[in-house]
Amino acid sequence: MRARVVVFWVVVGLVLVAALAITAARLTEPDGRLGIALVAFTPLALVLYAVVLLLALARLAVRRRWRGAALPVVLVAVGGLVLHGWWYAPQVSGANPPAADDATPLVVMTANLRLGEADGIEVVRTATEQHVDLLVLQEVTPAVLADMDRAGLPDLLPNRVGLPGSMASGTMAFSRTPLTESSRVPTALGSWSFLMGDLRVQAVHPTYPVDATGWERDQAVILHAVADDEPDLVVGDFNATADHRSMRTLTDRGYRDVGELANDGWHPTWPGGGRYDVLGLPLAQIDHVLVGERLAALGMKTRAVPGSDHRAVVATVALK
Repeated sequence: MRARVVVFWVVVGLVLVAALAITAARLTEPDGRLGIALVAFTPLALVLYAVVLLLALARLAVRRRWRGAALPVVLVAVGGLVLHGWWYAPQVSGANPPAADDATPLVVMTANLRLGEADGIEVVRTATEQHVDLLVLQEVTPAVLADMDRAGLPDLLPNRVGLPGSMASGTMAFSRTPLTESSRVPTALGSWSFLMGDLRVQAVHPTYPVDATGWERDQAVILHAVADDEPDLVVGDFNATADHRSMRTLTDRGYRDVGELANDGWHPTWPGGGRYDVLGLPLAQIDHVLVGERLAALGMKTRAVPGSDHRAVVATVALK
């Protein structure tokens, strides 16, 4: 019996330590790969604290003599739930200014093609089914671009900006309407700024957080580019979640994730497969469509991309 009790508290302790590590990282955002990774999983701490709370309450109900040990655990778990609930609340609540009555909806899709290994034909099929007006892709290689072109991408979205690249360096945008005044945004993996009609768009892809120094640099590059260009849309694989400092800075400047603004909740996009996929579920929302003050958020969803380790984001926006 005593052995089972010890195992029980060891399990509770391990789960609680994991939750507290995520909370501490979110509060302090330490440098380095581990800190960046922990912040990315901030919403998951809600689940961990809930598990701890339920286990501690169950122990209280069964064994009153363990009240002295269980009560502090309950209090810590409740505090963690309140704090993380406050951080998560904007995903499902808050004002969402409406679009203008005569505004035409614009469907934006972004997807990471995982070093060009994603199924380009399926990407075009998804863009067709979702009636996409602007498609932003990362990690576009010449081979997957050729596949997409053969699948009818030039007919669906005839205008393009950007270039394919080797491995992860190719970022491109495709549109129904002409794209003009394009220029590079100097992230390591390739980003672009351009006009789509009278909308200024940035298609971004900062480097991976496995290179913590490069990640910090590219996040700063994007913040600087947004401050300079004041785009209406910032779209792509940010390699950052809403809880990272760089994304919170963008939020403070008026750039809101379409899903968050539309109160559609948490839509994790990574990992959708590949070497980091352990549980078979995406655990972090690092792909985003952000809107500035001119655009209203009508809704967002995610779609699987065969061969990719990301889910695609499909967002609908319109002028206010």
